[in-house]
Amino acid sequence: MNFARDVVDAAPGDRLALVELAGDDGRREWTFGEVADRSARLAGRLVEQHGVNRGDVVMTLIGNRPEWVLTMVACFRIGAVVLPCNEQLRAKDLVHRMAAARPRLIVADERNLPELSAAAPGCPVLAVPDQRLFERTKPAPAVDLAPDDPCLITFTSGTTGEPTGVVHGQRYLPGQRLQSEHWLDARPGDVVWCTAATGWSKSARNTFIAPWLRGAAALLHDARFEPAQRLEILSSERVGVLCMAPTEYRVIAKRAQLRPFPHLRSLVAAGEALNPEVIRVFREEIGLEIRDGYGQTETGQLTGNPAREPVRLGSMGRPLPGVDLRVEDGELVLGHPASDPTFFVGYLDGTPAPAGRPWRTGDRVGEDADGYLYFEGRSDDLIISAGYRIGPFEVESALVSHVAVAEAAVVSASDEERGAVVRAVVVLRDGFAAGPELVAELQEHVKDQTAPYKYPRIVDFAEELPKTASGKIRRAQLRREAAAPR
Repeated sequence: MNFARDVVDAAPGDRLALVELAGDDGRREWTFGEVADRSARLAGRLVEQHGVNRGDVVMTLIGNRPEWVLTMVACFRIGAVVLPCNEQLRAKDLVHRMAAARPRLIVADERNLPELSAAAPGCPVLAVPDQRLFERTKPAPAVDLAPDDPCLITFTSGTTGEPTGVVHGQRYLPGQRLQSEHWLDARPGDVVWCTAATGWSKSARNTFIAPWLRGAAALLHDARFEPAQRLEILSSERVGVLCMAPTEYRVIAKRAQLRPFPHLRSLVAAGEALNPEVIRVFREEIGLEIRDGYGQTETGQLTGNPAREPVRLGSMGRPLPGVDLRVEDGELVLGHPASDPTFFVGYLDGTPAPAGRPWRTGDRVGEDADGYLYFEGRSDDLIISAGYRIGPFEVESALVSHVAVAEAAVVSASDEERGAVVRAVVVLRDGFAAGPELVAELQEHVKDQTAPYKYPRIVDFAEELPKTASGKIRRAQLRREAAAPR
């Protein structure tokens, strides 16, 4: 198999593949023929000028722009393993990923070069945009690849330690056809808009891979989230399928004037539980229901409210057809990982994926009589805020690195728009006093140490942290405190 050959090269050359909306309001349409040619020439440059071979890692630090897509497809063509990174990552985050993945080459936006330079990469860096990436280079042929050959690395959020690299095999790419048909509901001729930032698991699979498998085009919008502008784009670009984080739906419902869109027919959400009241607002104002779904970095999409069926409010849907999901003692379990076409092949540290035994998701769910699943909470301490999955360890480590902090614990606190936010409980060192100025200083310190979306929006101070007899922090107690009226 080879995604570049079997999907991109095989598509009619004049079929629309990408609609590019740049931050400066520039617009361009890309055909499959153009994507095939440019990605093949870029693949040739990777091989001939940079010595990238099958199995080598190529890291990307690019926004939602065609150069990111072309780099991904180029890697798929030659059997290189692509590691897409989010633009919000800081030097510390990049150092961790580079140390774990050991990339042969990094392809980065010019706007990301300062942060990348601070991480001191030990490999060549290609800056984009640069037309020389695609010109005067002989196209590279597509190589034959096996289903378990590695193709993509995504990092977990890190609940008990640093984020862990998850390796997906080539089967992950065609495996997206299942969720694209039964949940995303992309169809030939559609324009599909997945708003997730590059570097996230949902972005890697739904920005262009899943739409292209179904003969649809992908919309790329390289700009910050602005509710009214997002609705304008839905209208002007005649978007048929919209995939957003629940937080984006919540904010649009509260801050923008909703209206029907003649071409829009499918709304999906994933990344965190979606509030029933938001679904009701979109149903009343647009005439469409948002269909929630669920998946993990290791598994890809596992459930979804099915296309062309009424939505169960508050439900993350049913298992996708053929996927062996079960609820055991309140926990969602993938009984036979082989039933999931996008199940990972192993971790970057060499640990293989479990074979012949169930995969325990660590998520607590309920199930109704018709097999619809309802998310109840994490079995671990992961924080899901605005669709971002945040491990407390990284935030705590950043806080403790500040001179004023003796100890810190991070938990989730509910939030009307974001679903949840990061709450930090801090024990200060002697000689430091709590106050608004220190709160702001600690927040800025975390932003400097790690991705800005991880900073604690709530900072409380305590004389000591609640702990068990063995010295472990009682996070459940801190979460109860966060839920109490303030």
